Formats: sequence, structure tokens, C-alpha cells
Amino acid sequence: MKILYGVQGTGNGHTTRARVMAKAFNQRSDIQVDYLFSGRDKNKYFDMEVFGDFASYRGLTFETKGGKISKSATFKSAKLRELYQDIKSICAKDYDLVINDFEPISAWAAKLNKIPSISISHQAAFMHPVPQQPGTLLDKLITRYFAPTDLHLGVHWYHFGHPIMPPFIEADDSQSPPSRTYLVYLPFEEIDDINALLDPFSEHDFICFHPKIEQDEHLGNIQWRRPSKVDFVRILQSCSGVIANAGFELASECLHFGKKLLIKPLSGQFEQLSNAKTLVQLDLAQSMPTLDSDIVEEWLIKPAIERIAYPQNPDILIDWLVKRDWQAVNTLCEQLWSKVRFPQSVLTQLDKLPKASR
Repeated sequence: MKILYGVQGTGNGHTTRARVMAKAFNQRSDIQVDYLFSGRDKNKYFDMEVFGDFASYRGLTFETKGGKISKSATFKSAKLRELYQDIKSICAKDYDLVINDFEPISAWAAKLNKIPSISISHQAAFMHPVPQQPGTLLDKLITRYFAPTDLHLGVHWYHFGHPIMPPFIEADDSQSPPSRTYLVYLPFEEIDDINALLDPFSEHDFICFHPKIEQDEHLGNIQWRRPSKVDFVRILQSCSGVIANAGFELASECLHFGKKLLIKPLSGQFEQLSNAKTLVQLDLAQSMPTLDSDIVEEWLIKPAIERIAYPQNPDILIDWLVKRDWQAVNTLCEQLWSKVRFPQSVLTQLDKLPKASR
């Protein structure tokens, strides 16, 4: 089977999920996978060896400023003629299947060439009535038409009674005692604003990864780090807690490792606002609408959370893809959720959901 795998390159969450899949694909002799990324310049990606000679395009992405979606900058940066030409340039007929993680070029290339396509993404979960922020008409149009596919296989922290699968977490589950350090990843916020947020807490140590940092430096109680997957995962596994935007993949890793989480959703971004709503509803995180030192102070004294054991190996999913019985989604999801272990504290919150969502 020959697969084209399209991945949204904005942020790092989609790439993290694709890495787990790529490592499993690379162990198979019955599948050949080519990777297509869009959403940022090719030289801005890092730790991409597992994807081989991947293709990179401009695509479409949201522009941000000061922790908010900038609609004017987003429309200004959209090069629709280039997008159309890129879609037309993809030889989609060379593939048996297109897998898509919210990436528009591969999705539309598959649609125009009538090649089977499956969305495996968190955004696909919002095609179902899961907990979510009330969206605008534009939000609904983006969810449905930004990267359209034949089949939508959503990924979420819980299935809410729908054919949705759990996240896969690439992780070393060896337990180490938590350090005094807190991990901070707020890539859509300004560095000066993050510094002002954390500076008052001199008795705590913070390690902040940020895409605008070019040289690691240590200023008082704050260490600033360049993006690095290896360093990030190592610190994530040993830290006492995480302050981050409300992206899905990092929150999933925090839940898997049992890290308490303080989230600041990207203002105006439907997915992140919906993620924050779900995490708070299930008592899995605390949220702040703006960078607020008072909320940080309250959060720092909270205890650790109990971990949710999500699956690490996607072989069940890959076997399902190869078998091509793509309408048997419910059976696939039931198999995957049987691998998840929820602590009693989370089960108690899930019991409070309406029966149709359990």
C-alpha cells in the first residue's frame, strides 16, 4: 500500500502525532509512506529525520499576535493562487490512500483526484457533538472544508459516545520523581509577556521553550530554550507541571504523564477554546483567559493529577488501514479504547456526563 500523509505544520502537535505514526510505519514492509507538510517554512521544522525526504509547502495557517488570532494578518498571508497550484501539482493518483491531519493541500488533491482519504486528527472529532466552544459560521466552515476527506477519524481524550479514537503517546513510562521545575510552552505569546507572568515567582524554576529563542539563556528563575523535541520530552517527563496554550497533543502528553496543567487558550481559536472547555469540565486542567499571575500563583500550590494511560503503539490502527475495511470504525475505536486506563478521579467526572456521551 502506498500512502500520502499530509500534516499541518503550524505548531508542533500535528507533527508529534505524525512522528508516532511514522515510527510505526517505518517498521512495516507492506506500506510505503510519503509525507507532506504545510503551514511553515521548511527550515523552521526540527527533529524531522523520521519523515525522510518530506515535501513542504506554504499551505494555509493562522497568523497570531500577542496570543490572539490576527484575522487581517491571516488573510494577508494567504496565497490562494499558490495554494491552488500546489494542490494541482500533487500526483495523488500515485497513492492508494491519503491520510490527513488537518492539511489542506493533500486533502484537496485527494478530493480532486477521487483518491480515498481519511482524516486522523483532533479537528475531525469536532465533526461530532463533543464538548466544544460555541463556534462561528467561519469556525464550522473551516472544520468541514479546510481539509475535507472521505472519512473523519477524530482523536480526543474521551470518545463521548462517538467513533473517536484516543491519542497515541510516544513515551518512556519509567517513573522519576518530579523536579521543582515547571515547563512553559506558550509559542503564541510574546516573550516579554511570558517573562512578566513568571518573574514574580522567584522561588520556582521555569524552563520556557519558545520559537523566537535562538540561543539558550538563563535569566533569574527562568531558563529560555530553543525548540528541541528531545530536550522538551525529557523536561516534560520530569517537571512538576506545565503552563501552555491549549493545543491537543501537549495536553495529551501531560495527561499521560500525570502532569498538572495550566492552559491559556489562543484567543479566537475555536479548537483551543474547545480544548480548554473540555479539560476544565473533566477537572483535568485549570484555564486562564489571559496571562494572569494571580491564577498562576493559585495553580502552583495545586497537587499533581493522576495519570491517564493512553496507548503508545498504533499498530492496531495501521492494521485497520491496510485491511481497507474503513467503514468498520466502531470496532477499531472499541479496540483502541480498551487499551486506555482512566484513574478513578477521571471516571467520576465522566460519570457526570449525559448518558449519550459516556
